[in-house]
Amino acid sequence: MRFLAVADPTRPVAPATTYMVVPPVLSVLTVISTLGLLGRQNHVHRCEILAHSSDRPGSSLWHDDGMERQRTEGSDRLARVLHTLRMSGTFYCHAELSEPWALEMPAVDDSVSFHVVTAGACWLRLPDAEPIELRAGDLALVPHGRGHDLLSDAGASRGPRVDLLPQEYLSAHYSMLRHGGSGRAAQLICGIVSFDDPAARELMRTLPAVLSIGGDTVSAASSVRDTLRLMAGELAHPHLGGEAVATRLADILVVQAIRSWITGDAQGATGWLRALQDERIGRTLEAIHADPGAEWSLDRLAQVAAMSRSSFSARFTELVGDPPIAYLTRWRMNIAASRLREHDVTAAKLATELGYQSEAAFNRAFTRIIGRTPGSVRSRRGQPSAPATGSAPRVGVSDASS
Repeated sequence: MRFLAVADPTRPVAPATTYMVVPPVLSVLTVISTLGLLGRQNHVHRCEILAHSSDRPGSSLWHDDGMERQRTEGSDRLARVLHTLRMSGTFYCHAELSEPWALEMPAVDDSVSFHVVTAGACWLRLPDAEPIELRAGDLALVPHGRGHDLLSDAGASRGPRVDLLPQEYLSAHYSMLRHGGSGRAAQLICGIVSFDDPAARELMRTLPAVLSIGGDTVSAASSVRDTLRLMAGELAHPHLGGEAVATRLADILVVQAIRSWITGDAQGATGWLRALQDERIGRTLEAIHADPGAEWSLDRLAQVAAMSRSSFSARFTELVGDPPIAYLTRWRMNIAASRLREHDVTAAKLATELGYQSEAAFNRAFTRIIGRTPGSVRSRRGQPSAPATGSAPRVGVSDASS
């Protein structure tokens, strides 16, 4: 597979600009975050037993098996995270464009934009970066909610905002856009998606600024290539329900692309992905994910990792980018935000489930991490936001910040 990953070391936070709010199309499966509610103490005890056993004096066989066991455990943890990739907010646009043309794709917090070229070619340009050419069959993902431009020519000036152009809205989640001059034509499927599961949100933070996958490359993963061809076929030869099929294929395509990039770069992973595959820190992360409401302390987490308190804290912070307790708090609050948006649950109940002694302490932590009160998130459950100004409705994404 031909990957083009553009690094973004600063990862600036995108402006809080939204251009839609729509109800979820796909259910969010909080697999990892809810496992602990089914078997909380048993999992923690298993982790602690494994942690202590890793220090035992071993035979040469135990030592020889250590590296293989570490690789297997890391791969298993990564596989479990990949299975949480479910989209919680989606909007798609089938664009028929004729040269010359240019479109501004506005920034949307906590989202991933994607563009599939089904015919012709175009250029994708991010601020302060060289344009990237996309040809028929190519896919580009733009994570981190960053604004960007789509252009018929690499040197073109910025065009109008796509959400303010006249479009034919075929449903609440799908539109048809025709734009440009009278020159060569190009067709794209463009979309914006968000991931609400805490593990998926952490995973999104590790992605490069742009992930470009060449669909015509011999080495392209067959699953991605086949999905691209199916999508192009649905749009080239419309059938009854073709738009619905194309949008479902787009859902699949985004997940396939992210999984292909991760598994192809697993050994060179950095940040949270690297931490997940680390023998000791990965074990601790999984313990937190499986039982976020446990009475975790720095001492207890260090015991799970079979490390001293100071060594564990330094290693965890180095790999994850946050101290252990700060990571635990963010994980808990992202779970809470997801539950409040998707279920009829009170802040008091969440406080108890997530290990807080009082609802007031939970509310303070939630507001600090998410930027909104639990009540304000809960009150908007299942409701669209206020309509936007301009001719186009707004496309919605996750309310919570990571």
